[in-house]
Amino acid sequence: MFDTPTAEVPPLSLADEAADPVAFAAALGESFERFGFAVVSDHGVPAALIARAWAMTEAFFALPEDTKRSYFSAGGGGARGYTPFKTEIAKGATHVDLKEFWHVGRELAKGHRFEAQMAPNIWPDQPEGFRETFIELFAALDLAGDRLLSAIARHLGLAPDWFDHAVKDGNSVLRLLHYPPVPADAAEVRAGAHEDINLITLLLGAEEAGLQLLTKEGAWLPIKPPTGAMVVNVGDMLQRLTNHVLPSTTHRVVNPAPERRGHSRYSMPFFLHPAPDFLIETLPSTITAERPNRYPTPISAHDYLHERLVEIGLVKK
Repeated sequence: MFDTPTAEVPPLSLADEAADPVAFAAALGESFERFGFAVVSDHGVPAALIARAWAMTEAFFALPEDTKRSYFSAGGGGARGYTPFKTEIAKGATHVDLKEFWHVGRELAKGHRFEAQMAPNIWPDQPEGFRETFIELFAALDLAGDRLLSAIARHLGLAPDWFDHAVKDGNSVLRLLHYPPVPADAAEVRAGAHEDINLITLLLGAEEAGLQLLTKEGAWLPIKPPTGAMVVNVGDMLQRLTNHVLPSTTHRVVNPAPERRGHSRYSMPFFLHPAPDFLIETLPSTITAERPNRYPTPISAHDYLHERLVEIGLVKK
């Protein structure tokens, strides 16, 4: 299926998972092993909810700078609420990214066992309906992620519910991203080359130009999903868990063509994380003589996340 370096990431339909879960798992796994990415339509997230979320996202980022910054929590590591423009930097990069964003996390009941590791959400006073919209979207993406993880488990020869215990009350984050217009002389890019930290990322909004992945052959491949489809990619936690059977692929968001530099770009990635106490320990089935264990020392999801947030400048040592 993937016979050339410039082959496009093939479109898949999550509707096929219900009809033939084994075949869907094989197709998803093949796409991940080849690209670290998949393009998935019929994901079950309602189109009307997505449209409402886009409207809320644009309305929030159009607010005055002082209003947005009132929701910034200094020292919070960007875990919740607003993170200002030019804050995050890709690991190893010399320039900060040209973006601002908002984080929504899981709503926990008072006294929950992960209360110390997972900060409470911050909600803006405007636009009206923001909180309700993104709680609903978080839940819908969480459900789609569960279905995708079940297929990944099948592909790895595990029970379909293997990830259920890992992600129950997981520290997942929904990020609302705004890339403002880019000056012609900008030295920075919208998002420098990086890998994601989490298990998998579910991305809405990638039909807007700019997202590229680095192929195994060393070429940058634009991702052009059909309208309404989501892009799903492997994160470093899943790469580590699978001993690189499923690779976490480097990707970036490049600056637009000159005629589009005056336009904003928006996207909504859902970073699906395990629970803070989940132990990331290499799956025995992925260790062979040809593929020795790269990670003999396990690490908790919470500790791994903290290490990486330090690297990208959101948390200070």
